[in-house]
Amino acid sequence: MKWMQYRHDGHGGHGGAQGLGLLEADAVVVHTGNLFAVPGSPEAPCATGERLGVAGIEWLAPCRPGKIIGLWNNFRAAAERNGWAQPAEPLYFLKATSSVIAHEAAIPAPTGHDGRVAYEGELAIVIGRRARAIAPAQAAAHILGYTCANDVTALELLHRDPSFPQWARAKSFDGFGAFGPVIETDFDVANATLRTLVNGRERQSYALSDMFFAPHEIVSRLSFDMTLEPGDLILCGTSLGVLPMKPGSVVEVVVDGIGTLRNTFAPPAA
Repeated sequence: MKWMQYRHDGHGGHGGAQGLGLLEADAVVVHTGNLFAVPGSPEAPCATGERLGVAGIEWLAPCRPGKIIGLWNNFRAAAERNGWAQPAEPLYFLKATSSVIAHEAAIPAPTGHDGRVAYEGELAIVIGRRARAIAPAQAAAHILGYTCANDVTALELLHRDPSFPQWARAKSFDGFGAFGPVIETDFDVANATLRTLVNGRERQSYALSDMFFAPHEIVSRLSFDMTLEPGDLILCGTSLGVLPMKPGSVVEVVVDGIGTLRNTFAPPAA
């Protein structure tokens, strides 16, 4: 099932009420309830019988994460090309939740940085149930589903100060946490490929099976470090093909079985 959040006012979709829905082809099946409620409980999602056309809605991020965790060096091909050793454990950073934007939203040029800004097409895990110190075999019960993500990065900031790598700052500007358009609850990671297109030209194409740490292992390992809460987002890392974006570039992160996340890198404000 492809869960989504939207805004709709009946007159073009902007500035109206927020809602929860299931995406079916070009229609939104409207639901009430809480996406993260226990199935069968009174708060669980329930269809209202109403359907909306996708053309008449504004896309919102499919959930509001309490925290965003991003992995680094999690793909074999990228590690081999860059001469990185296989990590013994997941290597990760935290990304500000204020960076979140939805499908079709603009990525604003950062006001505190005038250097290069890169796209990173990634698969993201959405936690559905609280997880603390769980085994990999238990992880599936704690994952709601998967979504597409663009882990946007201000490249020069990462190592500008040799005494302190600035991972959080480089990845936390407003708009640097694009994800969506939906959360797919039935997704086969082992047989999927992620592609990133810039202005229609393919820049990344890699098998998700190339991860050092697959999603269930990631969730298990991280759950021993911190409690994972419903709605938390875990970015699984990226592979080869990361490049800076030019202002006005349209970036699409495509995962068959989930969908296409599309955002435009906006030119700096005049």
